[in-house]
Amino acid sequence: MSETVAYFDCFSGASGDMILGALLDCGLPLEALVADLALLAPGLIRLRAEKALRGGIRAVQVTVETADEPNLPNRSLETIRAMILGSQLPERVKERAMAVFTRLSEAEAAIHDVPVEKIHFHEVGALDAIADIVGAVAGLERLGVGAVFFSTLHLGGGTVKSQHGMLPVPAPATARLVAGLQCELGPVPRELLTPTGAAILTTLGRQRPPGLLRVERIGYGAGARDNAGHPNVLRLMLGQAAPAAEADAAWVLEANLDDTTAEVIGHAIEQLLAAGALDAWAIPIQMKKSRPAWMLCAIVADEALGRAEEIFFRETTTFGVRRHRVERAKLGRELRAVETPFGAVRVKVGTREGKLVTASPEYEDCRRIALEKNIPLREVMDAARRSFDGERRASNVERPTSK
Repeated sequence: MSETVAYFDCFSGASGDMILGALLDCGLPLEALVADLALLAPGLIRLRAEKALRGGIRAVQVTVETADEPNLPNRSLETIRAMILGSQLPERVKERAMAVFTRLSEAEAAIHDVPVEKIHFHEVGALDAIADIVGAVAGLERLGVGAVFFSTLHLGGGTVKSQHGMLPVPAPATARLVAGLQCELGPVPRELLTPTGAAILTTLGRQRPPGLLRVERIGYGAGARDNAGHPNVLRLMLGQAAPAAEADAAWVLEANLDDTTAEVIGHAIEQLLAAGALDAWAIPIQMKKSRPAWMLCAIVADEALGRAEEIFFRETTTFGVRRHRVERAKLGRELRAVETPFGAVRVKVGTREGKLVTASPEYEDCRRIALEKNIPLREVMDAARRSFDGERRASNVERPTSK
């Protein structure tokens, strides 16, 4: 069964109240969110949700109203933990909310060069910021979201006022939280991504498209200000992801080579595959000045991207590597061993929605047997297919529709 996926399109940054507004616009009942926050701080937090136009886009603007706090409280992580864990919120909401605050406190500790337990939150320690974080976690839970993804993070520019004075955008905590992620400064001279928004997204989500997604609901959360010429909204898309076995996303890497030998290209392909590339190949092309050349290509998953790019630069003469994200529709895969007159052979079986689509004998198994028995490779492969078909008929498995 596919899971509900949330994709936050942060073309105008993100903040805690914008995340809450987007969740409400996607169908989260306001009454449910109010009830959750009442469990956190009974009688101290009120929510107001209103329709707002930002750059011509209808969105939901959320205002968190709290009981008067004479001075901006400097709550420690331990104080916030006691507040959250001592509430009647669901355990998963407590755990995930604490994960957000822990990540935020680790960022602050690194900035101020003090132990985590000595960190006291200023702006983020106020009740409205606590409500943003806990409300976002509780809202995602109520909407049944199983996975969270987000886009390139737009940071804004200029300066932002804090308890420590005027600071450059992004604020130090925000900069620490988004380290290693794709970000863009601008497009307006004010803060777009707040520490609260950055902490929620980077703790609960991953920065990449969600692969194949059937979008079911779209919501917009409004920021407090309306930026001229740039809608100050956070877009949220909710939908169903294709089963993991039938869809995913990967990177395609490419480089044009007009001064590299065939031996080097062959070695690079071997190195790419050894480093975890899902596939690698070379295509003959014609380049400038009518030069015959090769385009070296590879498909790699997120975890192998850095290693693969390093091989392109280390093993070839290229000065640049193109990369783009692709979505893949896949068959579910399973290896089944069958007995043949020549020995056991594994067969790669492809299924879609639980139904058999295709089956192929494993080449390396068939090649090994062919060499050992000194018989043609095709005879071993044909024998494996016949054995698989016999077992399929015996177990009443549906016949492949293609081969």
